[in-house]
Amino acid sequence: MNLLLDTHVALWAITDNPRLSKKARELIESPKSSVWISAATVWEIAIKHSLGRCDMPVSGRDALRYFQESGYRFLPVEPEHAAAVEELPSHHADPFDRILVAQSLVEPMRLITHDTMVARYSDIIIAI
Repeated sequence: MNLLLDTHVALWAITDNPRLSKKARELIESPKSSVWISAATVWEIAIKHSLGRCDMPVSGRDALRYFQESGYRFLPVEPEHAAAVEELPSHHADPFDRILVAQSLVEPMRLITHDTMVARYSDIIIAI
């Protein structure tokens, strides 16, 4: 199964944060799963970390290294992903979350998120 991790879930996974649910941990660690990180996630971490946001505990460069060391795969933002954002309902205003939803729908991949508003977009999104 192809899993796309939202930014917080990805950070929780690499920092062994207790906020990562047992269900999410099992999905991520399953040998049947290919775990993907969007380029938009690395971008979001870099921007918010540079602004001193406490919910971004590592820099974008460090996060990238940790994701690589964890064996996660990287998903570039393609023009088709960007165009698909236009078709999304207005459940959520955050542009990073919207691109992750669009990527999960276009590819398709199961998006794992902690955000119940993001989960409203599709039944392929797993809220943890």
